[in-house]
Amino acid sequence: MDLQLQGKSVVVTAASKGLGKATALEFANEGASVLISSRNAEELQRTVKEIIEQSGNENVDYEVCDVTKPDHIKKLVQKAVNWNGTVDVLINNAGGPPAGTFDDFSDEDWQRAFELNLLSFTRTIREVLPHMKKQQSGRIINIASSSIKQTLDNLILSNTFRAGIVGLSKSLSQELAADHILINTLGPGRIATDRVESLDQVKAKSLGVSAEEVKEEAAQAIPLKRYGEPEEFAKVVVFLASGGNTYVTGQSLVVDGGLVKAL
Repeated sequence: MDLQLQGKSVVVTAASKGLGKATALEFANEGASVLISSRNAEELQRTVKEIIEQSGNENVDYEVCDVTKPDHIKKLVQKAVNWNGTVDVLINNAGGPPAGTFDDFSDEDWQRAFELNLLSFTRTIREVLPHMKKQQSGRIINIASSSIKQTLDNLILSNTFRAGIVGLSKSLSQELAADHILINTLGPGRIATDRVESLDQVKAKSLGVSAEEVKEEAAQAIPLKRYGEPEEFAKVVVFLASGGNTYVTGQSLVVDGGLVKAL
């Protein structure tokens, strides 16, 4: 299948590691011009080098961006436009909020989680839409969590704001269809990333067991009996963000090895 990504302008946030990095690599493999961002310049430089070496695609660059800061988002999108003339694909991604229950968090914690995990997505979309509307095409993928289908214990902040992403995406799919802009939400399940490892460690500490024991028990609850690999998730992102997808919009999908039992 021709994914029609050769030379396309792609922006991937929170891409110095984990799911963002794997997604950026898959786009580079398809010949896209990929601009990645995170808050750490050294990690971004290292990631760009690795992606170029692994993909053979030299059209990979970075911009330091704290997605909770509107001026950083504006600079990120403007760099993509200056580089490639437009933005064809936006992959919204952000680190997850801390684990905990309702009594663990103050108003300030809720505000930070809102700004990182929902408002940042709104702001990046706002910045790319004029360019996508002008060319009458575009793809937006919002990376959330499997909690968009089934809430996760001890992750009330994530459960709350990831659900907001679904509402945002569904509403925008109606508003943007006339401009041929498709938008979808993808929720990773237990994918082998630093984020999931840290959550396993938190759970292990609370139970007084090893992180390996927590991981093994979690894996056994997944029908495929293993954690997913970042590249497995990334391939789904890239398809939905490509020219190969012409009719899927407004959907919220999970990539989880069959773990979530909700319909």
